[in-house]
Amino acid sequence: MSDRPLHSVDSPQVIVVTGVMAAGKSTVSQLLAERFSRAVHLRGDEFRRVVVRGRVDMSPHGDPEAERQLALRHRITARTADAYAEAGFTVVVQDLFVGASLTRFLEQVTTRPLSLVMLAPDVGTVMQRESERAKVGYGDLWSIRDFDQTMRTETPHIGLWLDSSQQTPDETVEEIVARLAEARIV
Repeated sequence: MSDRPLHSVDSPQVIVVTGVMAAGKSTVSQLLAERFSRAVHLRGDEFRRVVVRGRVDMSPHGDPEAERQLALRHRITARTADAYAEAGFTVVVQDLFVGASLTRFLEQVTTRPLSLVMLAPDVGTVMQRESERAKVGYGDLWSIRDFDQTMRTETPHIGLWLDSSQQTPDETVEEIVARLAEARIV
C-alpha cells in the first residue's frame, strides 16, 4: 500500500476508470485504489481471461458472439463491484468501455456513489505508451487513431474526462482525487 495519505472521503463507492488501450488504466487504477483504506482494484479483463475455451475477442468487424461475451463480462464485473461495495470497499473498476457499452455497464452498477473517469491522453502519447509496454493492444486490427476517434465520438461524455498526456500516473491520481466530485455521475 502507498505511503500517501488516504482519501478523506473513504466510504464504499464505485469508481470506473476507462480509456483507450495504453491510456494508463491499469497503473492509474492500482494507484487510485491504494488511496483508500478498504479498496479493491477490479480488472474487468480478468473475467475475459478466465474463459479457457470458446473465448471470442472483440474486433473492429463486429461479431455477435464477441459482443455477447463482452456483455457477460460487463455483467459479472458490475455484480462483483456491487458485492465488494456492499461489503464496505471502495471499488476501482478498470476496463475498456467504448460507445454504448459504457452506458449499459453503468446501468448495471447499483452502488452509489458511482463515478467515472475517462483517461483521454492524446494520440501521440498513446502511441508512445503503446510502444513502451510489453503487451500489444493495437496492431493489424486496431489503429490507435481510429480507436481514439471512436472512443471520443461514440462514448457518452459523462463523468471526468482527463487529458493525462503530460502527467505521470501519480499526478493523474492526484487530479482524480482532487476532482472526484466532478467524476460522480450518480
